[in-house]
Amino acid sequence: MPSRYLSFRCSVPWLILSLEALFLIHSFFVFRGVGQVYYPSNSYSEFQDVNHMVIFGFGFFLVVLRRYGFSSTGFNFLLIVLGVQCSVLIEDLLIFFRLQQNEVGMKSLAKAVVSMTAVVISTGAVLGKANPVQLIVMTLVELIIFYVSRCINKTLLQVPEHLTLMHVHLFGAYFGLAVTSRFPEPPPGLDKNRSTPKSDLFSMLGTVFVWVFWPSFNSILADSKKKAVLNTYFALAVSAVAAFMLSALTSKDGKFRMAHIHSAVLAGGVTTSYTAHSIQHPWIAMILGLLGSVITILGSHCLQRCFNPALKLQDTSGVHFTFGLPAVLGAVAAVVLCVIKEGMEKQWNNLSSLGYLIFVDVGAFCQTISAALITGLITGLILNIKLFKAMHVSKYFDDQFYWEVSF
Repeated sequence: MPSRYLSFRCSVPWLILSLEALFLIHSFFVFRGVGQVYYPSNSYSEFQDVNHMVIFGFGFFLVVLRRYGFSSTGFNFLLIVLGVQCSVLIEDLLIFFRLQQNEVGMKSLAKAVVSMTAVVISTGAVLGKANPVQLIVMTLVELIIFYVSRCINKTLLQVPEHLTLMHVHLFGAYFGLAVTSRFPEPPPGLDKNRSTPKSDLFSMLGTVFVWVFWPSFNSILADSKKKAVLNTYFALAVSAVAAFMLSALTSKDGKFRMAHIHSAVLAGGVTTSYTAHSIQHPWIAMILGLLGSVITILGSHCLQRCFNPALKLQDTSGVHFTFGLPAVLGAVAAVVLCVIKEGMEKQWNNLSSLGYLIFVDVGAFCQTISAALITGLITGLILNIKLFKAMHVSKYFDDQFYWEVSF
């Protein structure tokens, strides 16, 4: 272990230094119009909400393993600060190739932070199994593929840009699941992949922060900000109440389970991510929040007992039923609401127009999930080559391999 650790210690700083040098060179040549970079903006408070949610909220949300707290919070922070700079670089390349309009200042930075949510979600699936080099490479690859997926949805399917960003939950969950499927399974006797009351408490703290700031996340790039905030809050409130109710009903002893609350209270925010800006009545958002909580808790039972063992898939943080399934439900709800809205406005006279709208929504959903699964599988295979020094399964879920820890 010492020799491998030393080589790992030498590789990470040089990789980070190389990336930071690339970002500095990019900023020197691209950010010559300083006035554009510091363009006045009134969305700083919303940006800070999303920033807190991604860094602090998700950082503690991932503290679910008893001996992996340092890595969960520390690596999350490292990936975000590197990934945001990478996102800005990719955005400038898209502008250079005329695939995107020039957006400067706070809005560009907000889009970069929102895009990083996909990486944070994927990290939850491979939590404890991937070393920092693998995580950094996964971050770079996933961001590039996610931007390519967004460009396809925007250019070919004419999906509004802020909605292409809301695919972060869907893309991040299934990309992470595909990546983690390529990692070896831990041995049955390994008990480091379980939680403790202390780790559950820290994870719940992160969940509360994510819950509080989620309305800003759904509304930061939407046209109808007030409507998006209100609908998201109502959906989150109902999903939180339903989480407690369903947890007590589905437990054998009738007690609340922290794993249920940890996952299901966020379902309303994920489910309404596509429609929060367009829902006309709060009760619709509330129903979506209820359904999101139901699918999360019931999905956790079915996936953990049937789906994951059959595919030999270990989803460390449960991102599939926390983000993946509610995102699928939200995509289906967006199609249904679109059909109802167009039917009421046009009285079903123009079926070809209605069919095209359905095709666009379904096509964007299928393209996003297909791109995530295919590229995730390829990324998982690449990350396990010898160059990236994959850990032995006996070293999974342990801070001692990366951090100075005193027990």
